[in-house]
Amino acid sequence: MKKRHEVLFNQLDSYRSYILVVADTVSDEDAEKIPAGFNNNIRWNLGHIYLDQFLWIQAVTKEPADVPEKFKSWFGYGTSPADFTEETPSFSELKELLKTQPARIKESYGERLEEEFEPTEMGMHTIEQVLTRTIFHEGMHLQTILDIKKCI
Repeated sequence: MKKRHEVLFNQLDSYRSYILVVADTVSDEDAEKIPAGFNNNIRWNLGHIYLDQFLWIQAVTKEPADVPEKFKSWFGYGTSPADFTEETPSFSELKELLKTQPARIKESYGERLEEEFEPTEMGMHTIEQVLTRTIFHEGMHLQTILDIKKCI
């Protein structure tokens, strides 16, 4: 694996670990609260982070996403906790999924980071480019989680 790819996976692990440290400071009850001015709660944000990474990989590779189809209806763009059902993963289940996701991605795609695909609408055409984008996206949702924590 190239040095820059090792750095990319180290960044993914590091940023994900930080999100999980923050999530571990939130109770199950607080993870469900939606403060005034917010559209979603902390549990939704965790599910959305998990889903987003796989959907962008799917968008570039055109291969099936390694995530249950129902995740889109619970955590996809434009959804809300109002869409949750009894089947929706719990806060603790989402934390566990997020914990294992970087290793799953590395195992599945680590040797394919530079493989060329048809570009997405954002012009990304490699998994490496997708991961760079999703790390940025994850940081945006981390800030949202921190903001929600301040309000609850």
